[in-house]
Amino acid sequence: MRLNRRTLLAAAAVLALLGSPRDLRAAEDPAVAPVTKLYAKFEEALKNGAGDLKTRLATVGDTLAATFDTKAMVATAVGPKWKTFKPEQQAALTEAFGTYFVTLYANRLSQAAGGKFEIKPQSETRGPNRVVSTRVSNKDGDDSDVDYVVNADNRVQDVLLNGNVSEVASMRAGFAEPLKTGGADGLLKFMRERTDGMLAKGTK
Repeated sequence: MRLNRRTLLAAAAVLALLGSPRDLRAAEDPAVAPVTKLYAKFEEALKNGAGDLKTRLATVGDTLAATFDTKAMVATAVGPKWKTFKPEQQAALTEAFGTYFVTLYANRLSQAAGGKFEIKPQSETRGPNRVVSTRVSNKDGDDSDVDYVVNADNRVQDVLLNGNVSEVASMRAGFAEPLKTGGADGLLKFMRERTDGMLAKGTK
């Protein structure tokens, strides 16, 4: 059946209502897709205000865990010492880091309440990875550029604030002291205590 011009225009109007061109293009880029899902969950968690930490965790926790390659992140954050740890120590640290990281991000999420999330529709190649650029604004209109480093498995392995402040590098600096004084056990204790502290405060 041949479609006339009026029918084609009507179809285009329907597509415009269903989703913006930005959303459609983002869906075509595999690297952008996980960030799009993540931000959709962030918006869901904040639609009625920041709420409390445990509520935000219930909304975004699983998506955060699926989006980020926490196993790769903790190994990088620990540095060369990672290879000296026993498999059971690595497993315990990976599990503790995953819980710590998800809690940390759910905690920080309150700062974006009333703001908005914007995603650049196409990622950029950076070495073996892809970088997805986004902008996050708070309720006062203050913007921050947040870039996600996405690996070949389309999982995020680092976050860059304003283009150059690495989340993993910052964590590595924070992990240095507990690693120096207590090794794997010291770092494990550090992450668990930080996680418990955030949950106890229920920071909004």
